[in-house]
Amino acid sequence: MSVADRSPVEVSWFAALCDDDYEFLGVPNPDLASSWPHCRDITLAADRNGFDNILLPSGYALGIDSVAFAAGVAPLVEQIELLLAVRMGEMHLPQLARQLATIDQMLDGRLTINIISSDIPGEALESEPRYQRTREWMQVLRSLLNGKSIDFHGDFVNLTLDPPRVRTVSGKCPPFYFGGFSPAAKDVAAEFADVFLTWPDTVASVGETVAEMRGLAEGYGRELRCGLRAHMIVRETEDEALEAAELLVSKLDDEVGQEIKSRSLDTQSAGVARQNALREAAGDNWFAEPNLWTGVGRARSGAGAAIVGNPDQVVAKLHAYQDVGVDAFILSGYTHQAECDLVAEHVLPRLNHQPIDWS
Repeated sequence: MSVADRSPVEVSWFAALCDDDYEFLGVPNPDLASSWPHCRDITLAADRNGFDNILLPSGYALGIDSVAFAAGVAPLVEQIELLLAVRMGEMHLPQLARQLATIDQMLDGRLTINIISSDIPGEALESEPRYQRTREWMQVLRSLLNGKSIDFHGDFVNLTLDPPRVRTVSGKCPPFYFGGFSPAAKDVAAEFADVFLTWPDTVASVGETVAEMRGLAEGYGRELRCGLRAHMIVRETEDEALEAAELLVSKLDDEVGQEIKSRSLDTQSAGVARQNALREAAGDNWFAEPNLWTGVGRARSGAGAAIVGNPDQVVAKLHAYQDVGVDAFILSGYTHQAECDLVAEHVLPRLNHQPIDWS
């Protein structure tokens, strides 16, 4: 099957705003710490290399602020969309709507939004109320960005006001990308998300998740697209890719890796538990199935596996995920700028990729 014969898929990269860039996993390098110049350079490399979108992650203890970074980099990028991560409940909701609409204008309409439902720094909620807060915030934020007046009185949002004058370029709310694996998270995604994001897993398991989520969305009378967040290690030969994977973890102390994982606000989530189980079942070589290597998860709380191989193997793996219903990929690699160049050279031209059409 030729590239043109395949359905389009959105291919995004990852800007390491959350102190997640390494030459050797678990060994901090000041030159790779999250900063304005470092993350700007990753973003501009992804833009130059032709990626469709780029995730700007949000953390509190780690890295730099995603909203401030998006506003700073927006005038510098030429074609790429920005997938801006925002934590529900962290900001004043009407102000967040104004900020997002303004950044969308700065991008000429190329903003997408990654909804984060983890705890607010300094606070902790059980899963059910936390996702209820996320549900209310998503509902009201979408209304404000659609230019609608609000008269909403819920458990976490109590607002009566008109929408801000500033509007997005399209006049509509940018699409919401959202991930979560608890029953409450999946229900929120089915009702309010536009793209459900899942983490690396076997092809069969990802296919089951896609089918489940599309079925849940149908229950709300909606259609839901699905995306996969994964790391990449692609080299000209399989042996070189395996050597790169081994080199990445060659200096990792498992106690240090566990400490890095514990810094995240989502360490107890159902999704992280699934990543841990995938890694534990992989065996001594850390491969859960061909070309799916879970070694990254030894020092990372979120997406914990990489697609590893030569260009033919990596492209075939991405196509396999696409064949079970994945509409979008959010990819990354270590170091993020170097792997961005490698993926752009060896993989991107062989995918029928383009931003998702929301018209």
